[in-house]
Amino acid sequence: MQEHQHNIKLPDGSIERQTTTLNLGPTHPATHGVFQNILEMDGERVVSAESTVGYIHRAFEKLAERRPLYQITPLTDRLNYCSSPINNMGWHMTCEKLLGVVTPKRVDYMRVIIMELARIADHVICNSVIGVDAGALSVFLYVMQYRERIYEIYEEICGSRLTTNIGRIGGFERNFTPAAWSKLESFLDEFPKVMKEFENLLKRNRIFVERCVGAGPISAERALNYGFTGPNLRAAGVDYDVRVHTPYSSYEDFDFKIPVGTTGDVYDRWLVRNEEIWESLSIVRQAYEKIQQFKGEEAEVFHANVPEYYLPKKQDVYTKMEALIWHFKIIMGETAIPAGEVYHSVEGGNGELGFYMISDGGRSPYRLHFRRPCFIYYQAYPELVKDSMLADAVLVLSSLNLIAGEMDA
Repeated sequence: MQEHQHNIKLPDGSIERQTTTLNLGPTHPATHGVFQNILEMDGERVVSAESTVGYIHRAFEKLAERRPLYQITPLTDRLNYCSSPINNMGWHMTCEKLLGVVTPKRVDYMRVIIMELARIADHVICNSVIGVDAGALSVFLYVMQYRERIYEIYEEICGSRLTTNIGRIGGFERNFTPAAWSKLESFLDEFPKVMKEFENLLKRNRIFVERCVGAGPISAERALNYGFTGPNLRAAGVDYDVRVHTPYSSYEDFDFKIPVGTTGDVYDRWLVRNEEIWESLSIVRQAYEKIQQFKGEEAEVFHANVPEYYLPKKQDVYTKMEALIWHFKIIMGETAIPAGEVYHSVEGGNGELGFYMISDGGRSPYRLHFRRPCFIYYQAYPELVKDSMLADAVLVLSSLNLIAGEMDA
């Protein structure tokens, strides 16, 4: 708090109202990360806001210019760390587009399962945190148990949970184990009931609805002008989804709907993400059923046949000279990268996550740019909270699902 609010009586008898400058963040639990918002307050009402993108400064894009393709994958984990597998897959597909790698259908379906589980985990976090900021802590604690179940599936597949570094250029490092499939089946069986209860607790809860309806609305036109994508754009009524408009990883093989809202307020954003969770569950089931149809040798395929870019088996690395050489060449960036310029985007947990890469034929990208959806949303925050109450400013921040890792690149 920099300045106390007070009224000044002028000589002509009129009253001049003085506003208060309030620092919301960067070290405040309601900011969901290291964001700073300098709010000009008239009592409890926000007159204006000035946002700072954050204080992380990890320089992902510059680091990528000094790393071979494989060593860039862990950098993508740190963008939206609530759904890092989508970042990993998006980066691998970008590399595959440049390298001309075509992945088998089974690999595509396995990727779809992982990406949609990540979307569910991301939306569960966002929507339950909206509940917390509206005063409902119990729903957050309830659904977090099932985010953990998703993390256990990640752990079974790749050994990691939050920052997964999952998969490889061309596919996965290993086939999914029977335990991974068993955990997936258990999740698909149990989570829908929990999700329904979560919706019932909040969807028509009078306090929650009154707190969310009308808070931070944005029109479809303004959202498009800002460059919104993902749930925040769809909540404003625009049915843009990268999975449908520019399919990747065989998404064209799946049947699903694109939920849209009308007003683009906090409640619409909450509803859209909830519906997307149900659609993601449907997609995961469809992908699981499609994978069950592969028989014989096809049922064991988990990567493309590209030895120049795909890491050999560890057992072979330890016992065969050729495998050890390939492993060294790939990890150390000794394999040739074709010169070219590519852009590839995926539907991330927060919207269109894009990778723009320029290669001059060297060992690492000449230039790499990450299109981070959260960075774009945050620019609209001052407009969304203008003339709202201070408590609404926190809810709007939650509903945009701003992830600090996507602010600085």
